[in-house]
Amino acid sequence: MTPRKIIIDTDPGQDDAVAILLALASPEEIEVLGITCVAGNVPLELTARNARIVCELAGRSDMPVFAGCDRPLGRALVTAEHVHGKTGLDGPSLPEPTMALAEGHAVDFIIATLRQHPPGSVTLCPLGPLTNIATALQRAPDIAERIAEIVLMGGGYFEGGNITPAAEFNIYVDPQAADAVFRCGAPLVVMPLDVTHKALVTKPRNDAFRALDTPVGLAVAQMTDFFERFDKEKYGSEGAPLHDPCVTAYLISPDLFSGRHINVEIETTSELTMGMTVADWWRVTDRAPNATFVGDIDADGFFDLLTRRLARL
Repeated sequence: MTPRKIIIDTDPGQDDAVAILLALASPEEIEVLGITCVAGNVPLELTARNARIVCELAGRSDMPVFAGCDRPLGRALVTAEHVHGKTGLDGPSLPEPTMALAEGHAVDFIIATLRQHPPGSVTLCPLGPLTNIATALQRAPDIAERIAEIVLMGGGYFEGGNITPAAEFNIYVDPQAADAVFRCGAPLVVMPLDVTHKALVTKPRNDAFRALDTPVGLAVAQMTDFFERFDKEKYGSEGAPLHDPCVTAYLISPDLFSGRHINVEIETTSELTMGMTVADWWRVTDRAPNATFVGDIDADGFFDLLTRRLARL
């Protein structure tokens, strides 16, 4: 099996960190060409820092990490320190990164990479707001038809929103960017709250991370210990949703997931529902399908895969 070439676009975030670790631990299925950072969970300076910390934790200081857009296309930046802590990676005590950021802008790297590789050979994996991806598409419209697939974490329908009653955080932060991406014509796979809220880090699952007895296993356990306090209180659930690793797990083992190919539109005009992903799950409109909207997950299989792969690092 030839590994799938991907670019991870991210705003780490503890769950982003776990998604990156899973990708770096899975070279048979995934070749990470680079990591591009965007403002989201915390400002850009911290997301670019955190991505390098995670690469060094995985022993991959060779991985190019690029800083990208520091604000949404047309709105003020909204961040989520109330969930992820002031650094975005609160929980474990991890050293400051020694690796430098790669030279150049993340958007330029995305464009150049898609143009340099054969059409349909590079998958984009956005784990945060879609500002970098939308900016690349605006600057270089020719890349849309070169993208193999965009597999993203964002949105929600039956689960509603997690930052407003209607909107999931990643889409809400930059709804104009999300609208551009969902209209770009590239194949889309969406991991919404509807599926990520079924990937709960329960105590036995977190104990399994800690039992790996490695720096990675301990760091992941401490990360999920930290941010689950917020989600368990908010949702009354037995654990916190592990959102972003669903993207990576889908690339490795898509049979863990199920969904529908439907039309998904992004609300960009109403402040009441700004950033809502209007998913035509029941196919009640005549709007053309533009995304595979994932709705279910084999959670036990997901956490088994995640734990086994993290054990490699």
